[in-house]
Amino acid sequence: MAYTERYETYMDEITSDIERIRTSKDRIVFGYTSNMDVLLTYDEAVFQEILDKYLKTDLYSNPDDVIDSMETFARLVTCYMSQGLGGEVDIVNEEVCKYLIEHFQTQYSLGGTCAQGSAALGTVGMPLLVHISDKSEGVCELMGYPGMECVKDGKKVPIREIAEGNPVYHIIFSYTKGDTFRIGDKVYTVPVSNRMILDFDTIHKDIVVTEDFRKYVEAHAGHIVSYNISGFNAIVDTELAKKRMEELGRHYEAVKEKNPNCHIYFESAHYLSPAVKHIVYKEISRYVNVMGMNEEELVAHTQECGATLDHTSLPDVLKGMELLIEKYQVNGITLHTKDYSMYYGDPLTGADVEKGLTMGNLLSGTRARVGHYGTLEEIRESLQCPLSKTGLAFAQELEEMDLVRSAVLVPSRYLEKPVCTIGLGDTFVAGVQFAFIGQMG
Repeated sequence: MAYTERYETYMDEITSDIERIRTSKDRIVFGYTSNMDVLLTYDEAVFQEILDKYLKTDLYSNPDDVIDSMETFARLVTCYMSQGLGGEVDIVNEEVCKYLIEHFQTQYSLGGTCAQGSAALGTVGMPLLVHISDKSEGVCELMGYPGMECVKDGKKVPIREIAEGNPVYHIIFSYTKGDTFRIGDKVYTVPVSNRMILDFDTIHKDIVVTEDFRKYVEAHAGHIVSYNISGFNAIVDTELAKKRMEELGRHYEAVKEKNPNCHIYFESAHYLSPAVKHIVYKEISRYVNVMGMNEEELVAHTQECGATLDHTSLPDVLKGMELLIEKYQVNGITLHTKDYSMYYGDPLTGADVEKGLTMGNLLSGTRARVGHYGTLEEIRESLQCPLSKTGLAFAQELEEMDLVRSAVLVPSRYLEKPVCTIGLGDTFVAGVQFAFIGQMG
């Protein structure tokens, strides 16, 4: 059966999947962080004015960079833009935030893998259990879908019932393929649409997963369809990271003891501290079934292993995924790119991996196409988009390879110029959860 037909087949199953969860005690779980994203509308004239005024050095970036001035902002952002890369960097000077918000048009939306993945599923009517960190009125309102619940005083409650406190802002600076900027006499053109996430945020320097939530999840582990975890990437204190990972390690152990079939899914991200990243991955990998990441994160991981990876080469990509599986001893890795998604690793018992990848592509592709989390109708409309030629070529190449592990690749519905590049990986993770629904009940 061709990929186009399989897309339609899986899409036809979604309504009954959602209804089955809605009428049962089973739930998909998302944790742990949320924030309010400030989306800056790219303005070439404003950006060029910033470069003319503040850019005083060559383009370069370091792993430990923070944005402490407009000069640092100009250097780092142009470095990433010139290569079409995305990333995440701390802002440590509030004046930078004020300058950017004053000079660019802004929009506000949900931020955080947990919050965005939950909202993507909430939009199609999927009930969820979530843990969020920014509980502000604005965040809870944006996540206030029917069936979206948190834990309060040992019980599930609608998310609006936990609203309190002020929002946490993450500034998102997006750029589109073909955007240009000038440095001196040289004109640069953005090769790939992407974004930078600029965090002025102290709350996520420590991730506290409430005891209430942990106890509830452990007590109801048998009804967890999948447990999706993320949000550790803003921690910079290594001792604090060790403490939190020990706490959560005991939690995951308790969940796995009560439900060995529970799939724990960990979505990667850009870490502000390489040392913290090492601590998190070392502990998390003991319990995680699947690690999810994009191709930029895969390249960064393999570089840390002492290997060089060409993400346009399928053998290189597979070699990189094999390195990470060996390093972290997880079942497998899910890779999401603009052209395809792929699972590589040991077979996942009770999971329809191809269905998960397909729905991940559809949900993220729809967000890219329409600029928001897609309704079922909008997701179905995305079936009219062509399959990526690169993804199809990779799929054909994969069929002819002799592999030591299971590999499933699904070409994406391709968009040359997406309307939105924010939260596509998080929305992809939401779609992947349809892989695990069939194992329950």
